[in-house]
Amino acid sequence: MIEPVRLSFDVACPAHHAFEVWTAKASKWWPTGSTISQEEDLEIVFEGRVGGRIFERTNGGQELEWGEVTVWEPPRRLAYQWWIATDRDSATDVEINFIETGERTRIDIEHRGWERLAERGASWRDVNLGGWNGVMPVYLAACLDPELLSSGR
Repeated sequence: MIEPVRLSFDVACPAHHAFEVWTAKASKWWPTGSTISQEEDLEIVFEGRVGGRIFERTNGGQELEWGEVTVWEPPRRLAYQWWIATDRDSATDVEINFIETGERTRIDIEHRGWERLAERGASWRDVNLGGWNGVMPVYLAACLDPELLSSGR
């Protein structure tokens, strides 16, 4: 078995806001360099339901799929199959729990399923760990961004 990627951190906002920033406001914080098209000002969509798609929509309207929602329980839990930068047959599983602790939220992420990738599973895990380490600081900053706290968007 290839060890899952596990990340855990706290952010100073309620769980509903942390969940919303992750899903409904991903376009505001997801780094362009971590998308398929790498276009500026694209839209990142999480269709809010089990079976919903996760994709980027370019300015030209092209939709490039990243994954599919497998659990949608706002604001506590989100899970999806993830195949950005690969294909659906190589999808791994991401599960995120948003645990409110007073005025803070602990976010626990587990990214697993590397065995499906056979011999490239261990190296793909390492690549994704680097991706998580690059994306998470941007997400945490977005959770505290006053514009995202006050906007209904």
